[in-house]
Amino acid sequence: MAKQARTLMQAHEALSALMPGEDASPAARLEFYRRSAAVYAAVAEIDRGHHHEALYWAEREQRRAEALAQR
Repeated sequence: MAKQARTLMQAHEALSALMPGEDASPAARLEFYRRSAAVYAAVAEIDRGHHHEALYWAEREQRRAEALAQR
């Protein structure tokens, strides 16, 4: 469903449903943030009205993934 998102709102809704719980493993959270970054980057190219906002979210999720990977 997240990969099918065509708008920023659809991406938010799909990814929030997939977000791992607080007790999730670091690997599960890392996978989630990497996937989220990819989804938001794709949406930035489709939902041009929210291009910059989607890019912000893609970069934010990428930074979170990088921080987890460094632990």
